[in-house]
Amino acid sequence: MKTQLAKLLLTLFATLIISASTAQDSWQVPRTETGAPDLQGTWTSASITTLERDPELGEKLVVTAEEALRMEQTSAFNLLSVLDDVPSDPNRTAPTDGNADAGYNAFWIDPGKRIARIGKEYRTSFIIDPENGQIPYTESSGRAFFDYRQNSGFDGPEQRPLGERCMVGFGSSAGPPMLPVLYNNHYQIVQNENYVMILVEMNHDARIVRLDSEHQGDDFKPWLGDSIGFWDGDTLVVETVNFHPQQSFRFAIKHTLYLPQTAKVIERFTRTAENEILYEFTIEDEQAYSQPWTAQIPLRPAEGQLYEYACHEGNYALPGILAGARRGELEGSN
Repeated sequence: MKTQLAKLLLTLFATLIISASTAQDSWQVPRTETGAPDLQGTWTSASITTLERDPELGEKLVVTAEEALRMEQTSAFNLLSVLDDVPSDPNRTAPTDGNADAGYNAFWIDPGKRIARIGKEYRTSFIIDPENGQIPYTESSGRAFFDYRQNSGFDGPEQRPLGERCMVGFGSSAGPPMLPVLYNNHYQIVQNENYVMILVEMNHDARIVRLDSEHQGDDFKPWLGDSIGFWDGDTLVVETVNFHPQQSFRFAIKHTLYLPQTAKVIERFTRTAENEILYEFTIEDEQAYSQPWTAQIPLRPAEGQLYEYACHEGNYALPGILAGARRGELEGSN
């Protein structure tokens, strides 16, 4: 009896494997009415994988499924979702720097729960080149970081990050390059014959890529750069230059990126499966980096619809931050 049951289970398992393989082999790239690959839909980049690799992993880009599971189980964000996903105490005291209730609890964050998987590979970083998984900054970049810290502060709104001012999303969420952050890692792609529009959930940024076009003049420096694109077979290639000078420093909990206004970002969007777009990008700038560097991020279908991120430059947080600085100055002078 046990032998027959075992044979039945093996047969069922083999049938499932063959069916899945057949479905994958028969899958074809969906196309729009004009014949271009159809990238449209709402996608998410949420993942516990980070842009740069943990230095302790060295050049270990790919891990086994078992190693990936252990990394997911011990991820600080996943542990936080278990320990801190409870309603806030309505009778709690006012938050202070040393008060654990000063920030969001886990209900408000959605950084991703899984290691990024591309094909059958579990990735320890989005960066694939250089092999160490680190951004190859030059000494010039180090000086730029130093100057930024010297000139940032609380004297006025112009010194605060763009995310606080609601100009663009935090970090490099809207991109390019488009990197996952603590929450709102959704992207809605809409396309026609002449344009591809990427609506970013974080801060409701919208990037319009002009197809088969030319760059605007160097005096034109939009917040998200000047993006033009073309189809290379079934891959959408997007080239972005002329970044806004205030977008050079992009800080988030999950990444820190220096991208000078002279940089060039080349992105590639390839529909590799029904439930995946492979998003790749290469960044070039001879002064900022010792070599061009490349990363890959899988985009998966997002559940539900995209909601408006209703941030505006007159938000309550910004005057509160500046008022707090004035109060600190006053108390420090007494």
